[in-house]
Amino acid sequence: MSHRMNRLVAGLALAGCAHLAHAAGFALVEQNASGLGNAYAGAAAVAGDASTIFFNPAGMTLLPDRQLVLAGHLIKPKAEFAGEGRFVDPAQTPVSGGQGGDAGDWALVPNAYFAYRLTPSVHVGVGLNSPFGLKTEYDADWIGRYQAIESEVKTVNLNPSIAYKINDAFSVGAGLNLQWIEATLTQRQPLAALIPPPSTLMKIKGDDYGWGYNLGALWQITPATRLGLSYRSEVDYELEGSSSTSDPVVAPLDGPVTAEVTMPDSASLSLFHKLSPRWDLLADVTWTGWSDFDDLPIEGTVNKNTIENWENILRYSLGVTWHASEKLSLRGGVAYDEAPVSDTYRTPRIPDGARTWIAFGGQYRFSRQSAIDFGYAHLFVNDPGLQVTDNLTTLTGDYDSAVDILSAQVTHSF
Repeated sequence: MSHRMNRLVAGLALAGCAHLAHAAGFALVEQNASGLGNAYAGAAAVAGDASTIFFNPAGMTLLPDRQLVLAGHLIKPKAEFAGEGRFVDPAQTPVSGGQGGDAGDWALVPNAYFAYRLTPSVHVGVGLNSPFGLKTEYDADWIGRYQAIESEVKTVNLNPSIAYKINDAFSVGAGLNLQWIEATLTQRQPLAALIPPPSTLMKIKGDDYGWGYNLGALWQITPATRLGLSYRSEVDYELEGSSSTSDPVVAPLDGPVTAEVTMPDSASLSLFHKLSPRWDLLADVTWTGWSDFDDLPIEGTVNKNTIENWENILRYSLGVTWHASEKLSLRGGVAYDEAPVSDTYRTPRIPDGARTWIAFGGQYRFSRQSAIDFGYAHLFVNDPGLQVTDNLTTLTGDYDSAVDILSAQVTHSF
């Protein structure tokens, strides 16, 4: 039961819309399509559309009187395991089964934003998005089935925001984040210390609501150069849920579960610089406080504190935009995400590694009021390894991982 709860909390910490986790760890940076082509470089300074509500609410002061943004992302992660599983017994008996197949699958992730000018100096807006995410699913009979089969976690974040233009050079903004999280996790649960053990399919489901805030500042240093600074707070959850099994005979494993987890805070420093009338330069560094995910205190049916030992990380990005004409702009960008977890603490539910982004995209403006943005990114993931012991088994091996993202966005000002 304690191992089952351990994986519940790890999975619940993977908050978000299916399969994602594309900033390192399990954060989601895909909050618009207009930034994807630049690998989200300069995201807190660009303020190009209403999606700035997420990246830096102060950026609303640069927008038209009213603007609506609708975006969607098709995301395909790849996570193919190669290794071995062995039972924890004197003979180190191999676990029968396959390698699990590709644990990643297609996902569709939406974003929506609306910004409105109340007065010449005050702007308000609201965003709907998912700041964190993961879904992985292995073959039901794979060698790691006693540790993980399916991990599906979802979040919805409602982000009402306000911005104030202090003067022509400086603006500030703030937002409230109201978040909901739900997770469903499965694995084979051993019922006895036999080799191989009799087992049942264990399913765990839990949810909770939490809240946090985000702050931002925008500084127009010169007519050509802008700096953006933004901060997103932690969000605390106390998840409540239940466990169930596929076999009614093992009813003692069925019942309520609770677990506390904290989503990390983050801070970004971004640069936007107009090199010429046709060329823009964008840069960004983002810090994420993954050290919040250092342990998992569990209460309820079991009382257990599991050490995770994640570390704070940085994300670096650089991008350019070429304004080819009045109607068409083209974008390119690169980025690097550090990995917050080492092989020692990595689990098959979170096969995360450092990522290198290559991205391109653009914008086509139909009129002064309407535009469509598009982008594509490929993420090269440093092959993560793991060696983890759980539920009478040790799983050792490496992952062949990558991510492809295709995004589109419609922006309308009125």
